[in-house]
Amino acid sequence: MDNAKKAEQAHVDQVKEVITRQLALNEHEYQKAQLETSLVEKNYGQNAKINTFEVDDQMETNAEVQQQKQLVAKNLENEKILAKQVKTLKQLKNSPYFGRIDILDPGETTPETLYIGTASLVDEHQNFLIYDWRAPISSIYYNGTLGKVTYETPMGELETTLQKKRQFTIVEGQIKNMFDTNETVGDEILQQVLGEHNDEYMKNIVATIQKEQNDIIRDTKHELLLVQGVAGSGKTSAILQRIAFLLYHSRDKLSADQIVLFSPNLLFSHYISEVLPSLGERNMRQVTLAEFLAQRFQGLKVETLFDCYEKQRTLTADQRKIRAKKEAASFMERIQNYLDHLAPAKLCFSDITLDGGQVFFSKAEITEIYQGLPLKMKPAQRFHETKNILIKRLNRRLKQEAKANWVLEKIDNLDDRQYYDLLGTKTRGRFQAVDDEIKHLARKIVEQKFAIVYDALYNDYFLDIYAQYQHFLAQTLPESVTEFSERLEFHKIALEDCAPLLYLRDLLTGSGQNQGIAHLFVDEMQDYTLPQLIYLKHCFPQAKLTLLGDSEQALFNPLQTPQALLASLEKNLKPRSSHVVSLNTSYRSTAQITDFMKALLPDGATINSFTRDGKLPQIIASPDQANGLIALKKALHQQLTTNDTVALITKDLAQAKQLYQQLHREFLPTLIGDQDRALPKGVVILPIYLAKGLEFDAVIAYDISKETFPLSELGVLYTICSRAMHELTLITIGESSPLLRQLSPKLYTLKTELVLK
Repeated sequence: MDNAKKAEQAHVDQVKEVITRQLALNEHEYQKAQLETSLVEKNYGQNAKINTFEVDDQMETNAEVQQQKQLVAKNLENEKILAKQVKTLKQLKNSPYFGRIDILDPGETTPETLYIGTASLVDEHQNFLIYDWRAPISSIYYNGTLGKVTYETPMGELETTLQKKRQFTIVEGQIKNMFDTNETVGDEILQQVLGEHNDEYMKNIVATIQKEQNDIIRDTKHELLLVQGVAGSGKTSAILQRIAFLLYHSRDKLSADQIVLFSPNLLFSHYISEVLPSLGERNMRQVTLAEFLAQRFQGLKVETLFDCYEKQRTLTADQRKIRAKKEAASFMERIQNYLDHLAPAKLCFSDITLDGGQVFFSKAEITEIYQGLPLKMKPAQRFHETKNILIKRLNRRLKQEAKANWVLEKIDNLDDRQYYDLLGTKTRGRFQAVDDEIKHLARKIVEQKFAIVYDALYNDYFLDIYAQYQHFLAQTLPESVTEFSERLEFHKIALEDCAPLLYLRDLLTGSGQNQGIAHLFVDEMQDYTLPQLIYLKHCFPQAKLTLLGDSEQALFNPLQTPQALLASLEKNLKPRSSHVVSLNTSYRSTAQITDFMKALLPDGATINSFTRDGKLPQIIASPDQANGLIALKKALHQQLTTNDTVALITKDLAQAKQLYQQLHREFLPTLIGDQDRALPKGVVILPIYLAKGLEFDAVIAYDISKETFPLSELGVLYTICSRAMHELTLITIGESSPLLRQLSPKLYTLKTELVLK
């Protein structure tokens, strides 16, 4: 193997030489592009300062400015391409590739050697030195075992023989580890990667993609892909690599702007933000559910998933029943049924007024227009036609108003600057007669005055959608009207009302859909209700859906098997094709922590532990709060000596704040809230909902006792434990939780903390 390693190092050195030459050339070209852009921008700035009221000079200046604009745009694009190439080459110089495959095609006698890396590299003669991990032939590295294999190409399925699969760890151009394997990724490399300390950002792990993850990444056939994976199974990593693959696979017709990822919180968004850039791709659009809804409810405070989680513990039995009804898929069907039978007279139109409160279009006038349209028209068609009629009436009014004396008086009183601002650069010098110019100015003045009316028509403000939703609730769920109205008075809306209300508005007005989004990803989908998923599908009708989650970590909804969940989604989202992938191996935690987590679950036997050795989880039993706090401080001091980040994960925000007050002088911890984006080193204190999707070197859970963690809190405790990579400590106060008492003593070490009596 020593001779083989020397030969492979010689190959790495040769590839590095090519990279070094290309990097020097690209850096030189990049510097030239920066200089050219600077000169063009300087020239553009000088031309842009030219300002004259002479028509001929204006036209000449505008032509020059437009030419300069085009030059700036062209140079900036060239500079952007070169900057990306420089960044990619710098990454490859440190670690050119991570895999090698030797294949023998049918009819050939000599095998071909291919090296797999994070990006492609060709030499001066256009020979491939490195193949991008997303290239069709690279799938052999992830999916193939030695022998006959097939792989998908744009021309169809091809067959070859895989004779060798070799894996590397290359750091700063030197081979640190190398071995041959018949599997996707050998345990040695994977254990090395998983054994590293947690970082502020998630790393790209294309070198350690497993076969089942690769099936998710390269799926281009299904309109709905449901990924159900146990905690730490690499769901999020696979999805981010799926996005990178899709951008590569469909690069001629797909851009990052056509992909939307719904993240559970802002902290998670920050955590994953470096993965795609490290793969040479621009980040997709990221948004939380609350951010998305808030954009559609201007002026209302939308309840977040975090708020919803905190609130659910204080709900009365009646409130829980109401919420359950609103979160059922049948509630969205009721909205459709309501609109199908809605009498025109029951539309909740409102007056359109000018700034002074003068009514321009009355509610009665709008209702009369709507009622006069054919009954066979769908509500959205009738609404759209009503809107068109109102716009036509507005335009007629504008023509009449433009002839009024007050308009001519205003034109007479314009100074030169106001005059030319109203005239606009595009129309200067266009008019042959003074009367035509006066008419144009009059039109502009009138449009400005009545802009508020046009804005109301354009944004559908003449329909009181909140009153309409209250009318719907009064017909279908009257016991919920009062609470909805009270929240509305304080400019607030509950999360369970958002999707149904927006769905009602969109179906009634024919608005709210984005046809340009091609792919929609939803992480932690087990915390979404069916109405929310139905509404997202309605909003992005052309998008393929990738939903990923773990029903065991559900903080809101009951546990479902992947097959039952897929059946429910197929029924309500009606995709043309669907597929479910289950990931059952947990890679995040040591085998000891994973075995502990498995034992908590009724169906934990289905989870496979990755063979990474570590300490047994520790349970510290304290008789009371005073001793418990002493035990907590000892555990924090001990774990900080070996871990960069220690997370104290609590059941709710109230407990997180309380522990922060008790610990902040001694440990300087960071209390994480739902608006935080960064994850610092040291001690962090956060409620479980904000820890979703994250991982930490060590995790401590406090007060895992009978009262705080009854059997019903299984999902919460499982999720807390599943955040730990290397160490897990649970501190009980008084009688321990029944969830812990049912575990085998072989799965943990037990310590009793009694200092104060």
